[in-house]
Amino acid sequence: MQLIPVLDVRDGIVVRGVAGERSRYQPVTSRLTTSARPLEVARSLRDTFDTRALYVADLDGLEHSQPDRDLHRTLSADGFELLLDSGVRGPDDAVVALESGAKNIVIPLETWTSADALGSLVARAGADRLVFSLDLKAGRPLSGAGDWDGMTAEAIARDVVAAGLRSLIVLDLAGVGVDGGVPTLPLCRAIRSKFPDVQVITGGGVRGRGDLQALAAAGIDGVLVASALHNGRVTPEDVAAVQAQSSAE
Repeated sequence: MQLIPVLDVRDGIVVRGVAGERSRYQPVTSRLTTSARPLEVARSLRDTFDTRALYVADLDGLEHSQPDRDLHRTLSADGFELLLDSGVRGPDDAVVALESGAKNIVIPLETWTSADALGSLVARAGADRLVFSLDLKAGRPLSGAGDWDGMTAEAIARDVVAAGLRSLIVLDLAGVGVDGGVPTLPLCRAIRSKFPDVQVITGGGVRGRGDLQALAAAGIDGVLVASALHNGRVTPEDVAAVQAQSSAE
């Protein structure tokens, strides 16, 4: 199971996500660095956890359709393998995001409304660099008024897989930053059971090694972590132990 550190970025500052209440996000405080600047925070995570993987939630893009392309390019040029969530809303947005140097881009349920457009994007750009984010809040899909409005999370996952995508993020914003455990684990197990060939990534609420072990045992491919890295509840030793467990299994 891969550790994927998370940067939530707004107005050029890394902020700490809490329960998806974005208006209340404040600059991150960390044991790893005194800075809240994205490049410095990203480097501190790379140096501590020996990973180039980085999930970037560009809140300016998600909330206001004003993604920070310069930041994306800066992080990519510094060697980070970005999983970039910049709030793409259609195929043209997605293609521009792909040109920023990100290794993979996220198609978020909260901003993407058309099932047909998803299929068109896969045909246009291929599935290899696309990851669909099944965004939830307190267990309910954040589907807005789009084609998936009123559908269950599992039904949306079925449509996404049918469109040709092979990577899914399952993330409940209500669990982010509250140290309550990962609420999406049952849903991840259900998706893994129905679609065994699909890569499943989750996160939100990781408290420590025990949560990582539970995710690894469930066959999760990647875990998104932010607060637990900065406050020391997840250490490099924890990550190494869980990765060794995954390899042994």
